[in-house]
Amino acid sequence: MRPSLCLLRLSALGDVTHVVPLVRTLQRAWPDGPPLHWVIDPAGFRLLEGLEGVVFHVYNKRTGLAGMRELRRALPAEGFDALLHMQLAARANLLSAFIPARRRIGYDRTRSKELHGLFVNERIPDRPGLHVLDVLGSFCEPLGLRQDTVTWNLPVPEAAHAWAREQWPDDGTPVLMVSPCSSHALRNWRAERYAALADHAAARGWRIVLCGGRSELERQTADAILAGMRAPVLDLVGKDTLKQLPALLARADLLVTPDSGPMHIANAMGTKVLGLHAATDPDRSGPYSDRRYCVDRYDDAARRFLGKPAASLKWGTKIEHDGVMDLVTVEDAIEAFERYRNDHGG
Repeated sequence: MRPSLCLLRLSALGDVTHVVPLVRTLQRAWPDGPPLHWVIDPAGFRLLEGLEGVVFHVYNKRTGLAGMRELRRALPAEGFDALLHMQLAARANLLSAFIPARRRIGYDRTRSKELHGLFVNERIPDRPGLHVLDVLGSFCEPLGLRQDTVTWNLPVPEAAHAWAREQWPDDGTPVLMVSPCSSHALRNWRAERYAALADHAAARGWRIVLCGGRSELERQTADAILAGMRAPVLDLVGKDTLKQLPALLARADLLVTPDSGPMHIANAMGTKVLGLHAATDPDRSGPYSDRRYCVDRYDDAARRFLGKPAASLKWGTKIEHDGVMDLVTVEDAIEAFERYRNDHGG
């Protein structure tokens, strides 16, 4: 029988998406066990609400210590056999102290920071060079399991799929979706470069769809892309919900985006991704299932901004410097787009 387990992973959208295969691994190993509990942030909950076999406990960081005490009152009084503490942040470490568990499984010493080691009594294996999803998947190993299959099956309601189908006709025209913004501004590409890539795709007969959230940055970026384009564009920025976003991404043939939440949600939905990487390493944080259509200028960024090759950096080093994404050229992105077309006949 499955031990009683609580997962702690609050953010970001890409990372909570990476945790879902771990949930599936635990559920396959113990199909008749008690429900999993997951302490999550509001945005992650809006994305994953309805994930079967999981009881969510939403913690909003704005509630501070009062919210932590409220969380403790909402958790089972008897506590858990094990806490999977998957967040490296001071606030998350403090929050974990409010989750009663006999076994407290955390990160290995190499990855540990923010006094993480004070809040755990077991650690995952210390293996360098893993994708973030595989690191999170290794949290099942102290429980005697291995994540040898990666599946998501995100909880996307039929109403969300119906909304996505209403946005453009299913007429066989291939779709390039552009999700231009990461939550980390220094990972973002220039709007005029998105426009040039999108015009190239439109000239090849593709439909161009813009998507994104409701922030001022996303609206301004979308407006700049629209202003720089000659071809028509379907502008859906700010018009979908986090439940509709996976359904929208699933309708695209190819998504172009920097290292962002939509990159990983699209990958989970089976959509290919043209990832734009210079600030981050695609082997660590690119689309998990298929990185053939990514632009990789991470080594160039390491040499330009840090004075050494990427192979000499600590795994996971982020190179979030002003101008780093300018290393990704329009020609790089067009070449990646054409790789996709050559492989898929689009």
